[in-house]
Parts: sequence; C-alpha cells; structure tokens
Amino acid sequence: MTTGRHVVTRISATIAIAFVAFVAFLTTNVFATTPNKGSPVTNPVFYRTVKVDGFSIFYREAGPKTAPTILLLHGLPSSSRMFEPLFARLADRFHLVAPDYPGFGHSDWPDPKTFAYTFDHLASVTTHFTEALGLSKYTLYMQDYGGPVGFRVALAHPDRVQALIVQDAVAHNEGLGAIWKTRRAFWADRAANEAALRTNLLSLATTRTRHVGSDPNVERYDPDAWTDEFRFLNQPGQADIQSDLFFDYRTNVESYPKWQAWMRRTQPRLLVLWGRYDPSFELSEPEAFRRDVKNAEVHVLDAGHFALDTAADEIAELVRAFVK
Repeated sequence: MTTGRHVVTRISATIAIAFVAFVAFLTTNVFATTPNKGSPVTNPVFYRTVKVDGFSIFYREAGPKTAPTILLLHGLPSSSRMFEPLFARLADRFHLVAPDYPGFGHSDWPDPKTFAYTFDHLASVTTHFTEALGLSKYTLYMQDYGGPVGFRVALAHPDRVQALIVQDAVAHNEGLGAIWKTRRAFWADRAANEAALRTNLLSLATTRTRHVGSDPNVERYDPDAWTDEFRFLNQPGQADIQSDLFFDYRTNVESYPKWQAWMRRTQPRLLVLWGRYDPSFELSEPEAFRRDVKNAEVHVLDAGHFALDTAADEIAELVRAFVK
C-alpha cells in the first residue's frame, strides 16, 4: 500500500507540473498577446466628420496626436479608404489623417451646378480642413489627384509642410504619356469629346486597369478595389462631378512649372514611391522629381498605380524610415 501511495503521489506531481507548464504555455503564447502596434485594438482608427466651408468632410484619423502628423491625400476614383493599409501599419508611430474630398467617399457631394469641382477649390477645402483640425505641421502624402491638391496646399502654406511623399502623382508634363492624348483632346474641345471620355472614365474595364495596369501577377489584387470604385463612379451625379474635375486637370499641367520651381528653390525633403506597372503615368516621372530635388529618395516598386494594393509592407517601412 505504501508503494502504491508513492506511485500515486509521483503521478499526481507529474500531472501537476505538466498542468502548470501547459498553463504557462497558454499564458505566454495565446492569452498574453504581444502588442501588435499596427492592430486596430492598440491604435484604433476613428471615422469622423467635420464641417468645412459649410460641407460635411469625412476623414479617418489614428495614432497619437503628439506624434508627427502625416496628411494623406487620395486619388481618383478612390477615397481615404485607400490608405487603410498604412493606418494598420503606421498608427503606432504617427498621427495619420486622411480626408475625403467633396464629391468623394463619405464627404458631401454638392451639386456641380452650385459647387465648382476644380483642383483650386479642392485644395482650398483641404487647407480649411487642416485648419479646422488644428494641423499646423505635417508631412504631405500625395497619390494621383492628391498631387495637384497637395502641391496647391503646400505652396499656399509652405511653412506647414515638413516633408513630401509622392506616390504615383505627376508634376511634369512628360509624366503624362500617350494615354493622355485623348484626354488632352477633351481639354481642347470638351463638347466634342465628353461623351467618349465619360464612357471610358466610368467603365469597369478602365477602373480595373487603373489598379492592375501591366502587372503580370494579377492574382495579387483584390477585385473589391475596382468593383467598389466602379459602383461609386456610377452613383447619381458622379459622372458630372468627375467630368468637371477631369476637364480642370488641364490647370494642373499649366501649374507644373510653378511646382517644379518651388521644389528647386526650397529643396523639400522628398520621398517618391512609384509602381512600375502604373498605366496612367510614365515610369520616367520619378527621376524627373530627382532633377528638381537633388536629395530626393526614389523607389520604384513592383506595384501598380495604387501601389498600396500590393506593396503596403514595403511602403510602410520606407515611410517609417523617411518621416522624422
């Protein structure tokens, strides 16, 4: 009987030790998670609106307000939603703010009969948006339409801009390649070319091509990106809004020399990120920026026009290293 009790005692002790070890394993590996600094639990994204010039402007915001601010300006036909991959990866270190322009996303869509859809106007609303939020210093992150909006914001208040990040946004005429021939015809004669432009601009095929471009690895792209944008473009009123903005794009080309002169004169800190498969703009454009800003940091990525579709990790690391 004594021997039996010893055996039972040893077995019980072994089971107890094993149980303690198992609990310790669970505590370390399951229940006590290592803080994921990019997770929405640790750094939640807030979805807010603010009144600017009488309109409701929607924006996404995350990260500590005491951290360096990055103002993220989206392109066509996207919205602040395009920056979600960066919010997930950078909110631990930066204060991220991404608005939707009037006529885009969840901001108000005022009637083109009463609201001038021009890049001057979008830039003015964006400037007033930053003032409404009290953003006095920020890095400008500009993608596509974010370029002409952002450069106008920067030139209006250069003292507020600490650095520039350009992701597939053009500031040189040569950056607009052969695909822009028909678009230039639209600028020269709107009445004669508007029907054809709208058919192309609002089509599902064109919306998809903006994302995938010439990338052979099409399986890397989430089709929700272009199907959601296609539905957005075909909402009532969007054809008029986007047609007006596209016609006003000619003022951006006229402004390129002014933006280039400002960059050459001020030599801002500049990070250029470019998708090599971008069908909208020429691959020579990144080096054109380096002609203006000699210390520009330039990276051509295996990505398309919306490089965050497939290169979010790489872009996040480049931004982390660049923004001080």
